[in-house]
Amino acid sequence: MRTRWTLYVLWLYQVGLLCALVASARGAEVMVFAAASLKESLQAVGADYERCSTNRIRFNFAASSLLARQIGEGAPADVFFSADEASMNLLDQQGCLVPGTRRDILGNSLVVVVPSGSILKIKSARDLADPKVGRLVLADPAAVPAGVYARKWLEMEGVWKQIQGRVVPAENVRAALAAVASGNMDAGVVYSTDAAISRRVKVVYTVPVGKSPQIRYPAALVKGGFSEVAARSFLNYLCATTALGEFRRRGFLMNP
Repeated sequence: MRTRWTLYVLWLYQVGLLCALVASARGAEVMVFAAASLKESLQAVGADYERCSTNRIRFNFAASSLLARQIGEGAPADVFFSADEASMNLLDQQGCLVPGTRRDILGNSLVVVVPSGSILKIKSARDLADPKVGRLVLADPAAVPAGVYARKWLEMEGVWKQIQGRVVPAENVRAALAAVASGNMDAGVVYSTDAAISRRVKVVYTVPVGKSPQIRYPAALVKGGFSEVAARSFLNYLCATTALGEFRRRGFLMNP
């Protein structure tokens, strides 16, 4: 005959098993730290993923450089999706990434935008040195990927020193876009995918891909996340045909 203690242990085991099954059925929450320029596309991809999974996706969107700093300081993240390699390299050097999970997924291109009612015409980088372009906004060219890319392009074109005194740094690429859309800036350099989401700006110049730094968006798993299994599942989904189709539809480049 079983003792009370044996029955109690058996009851605890059954309760624990039931709780584990319920937790499994509910899935895990995956926290994704992602570049601001990925916001709409990733929200759409995340919603598609949730429809075919029990896992839940949560996002923290900001400049990649800021996100990398937060992760390095211990912020709880499962996946990091960066707009540049430098931010990902930093976390890799700090030992914050799960080895072997890093993947280059997307690419992008730069464009010059002006307010939709502007009559400015920009046919090259040198036109940005024209006095008519009184204020040029970039995502912070000292740290934020979109701004760093823009600065490198302008340096390659030999006009950075001429215009840097008129450059206004923004917190991230979306802030730069908003500044142009509001009419507070004469022009701005942003990603082509960002320009496409606003009707209050117009593209006046597209930087040829070969004349700008190569823009890569890598993603990787972060060590110490809540659920590496769920995070790995979502990272794999980001590379799947459905997700890549959504990114392509929104203007991102494939196989950078």
